[in-house]
Amino acid sequence: MRCGIGSFDDLTERDGIKAMEVDLIFRVAGIGIIVAVLNLVLKRAEREEQAMMTTLAGLIVVLMIIITEISKLFETVKSVFGL
Repeated sequence: MRCGIGSFDDLTERDGIKAMEVDLIFRVAGIGIIVAVLNLVLKRAEREEQAMMTTLAGLIVVLMIIITEISKLFETVKSVFGL
């Protein structure tokens, strides 16, 4: 399906190089929203320790996702420059 500027395929792949997908942003935002809601519910139930652990677990999950994407970026840079 074509829109005004281009198709969805034009956004995900340009000149043979895949761009960062919007799916990554939605995953991180979704995890953030879930963690925020859980944190709020646990604090209202006076479970401060569990709220902190939930926040910490959410942060670790997001960092693991980002580390994976950064690793892919470094591999792409290495293959482009032939290192």
